[in-house]
This record gives sequence, structure tokens and C-alpha cells, in this order.
Amino acid sequence: MEHIIHKNESYQLVGMCYEVHNQLGAGFLEIVYKDALEYEFRKNNIPYEREKVYKVHYKDVILPHHFYADFVVYNKIILEVKGVSAITDEFVAMSINYLKVSNNILALIANFGELKLNMKRVVL
Repeated sequence: MEHIIHKNESYQLVGMCYEVHNQLGAGFLEIVYKDALEYEFRKNNIPYEREKVYKVHYKDVILPHHFYADFVVYNKIILEVKGVSAITDEFVAMSINYLKVSNNILALIANFGELKLNMKRVVL
């Protein structure tokens, strides 16, 4: 049997994303979906950080520009929210970079821009 990383937590997050998409549908700006997800996290007592800043270490310095993950949920899952026509390789690559700088191993990309919610798991 296949081992699913953070199975229960990610299942709950995916369910909340579907709830938001079912209520709002497609077509809003990403910020609207983020606000709705934040409401769901608070309502369900889910620990999260919004727009979490990650510093990028390079050799012996910290670079002046940082990564900002949309959400870090349960202190171990990065949730990236999109409102675009499709999830591209660029978004997957960005999620991999978030995982590298955060030392987490699971990112979820939720795209609310399509008629049906599109979710992608990225595992490092």
C-alpha cells in the first residue's frame, strides 16, 4: 500500500479548498480565495500562517529577497493558492523551492481559476 505523506491533514485541506470552490466558483482574484480559506482555517481551528516569509541562504549569506508562501498549515504543509487557467510547471518549480527553503516535504497547489478545482501535490 502506498504511503501518503500527511494524509489526514492534506485530506482536510483539500476538503476545505473544495468547500471554498463550491461556495465561490471560479473567476475571483487569488486574494478572495485566500481570505475564504483563512476563514475556514479559523472556523475549524486549523493552525496556519499566511504569507509566511522564508529566507534564502546562499553559501555564507542570506539573500536580500525572500520567498512568501501563501499558507503554511499545521506547520508542515505549504498551500499555494492560484486563480489561473492551469497549473504550470513554473508553479510546481516554485513549490519545490518553497519546500527546499522551509525544510517541509509536502506542498499543495490549489487552482481556483478553472471551472473545477484543480489540486496538485508536490512532494520533495
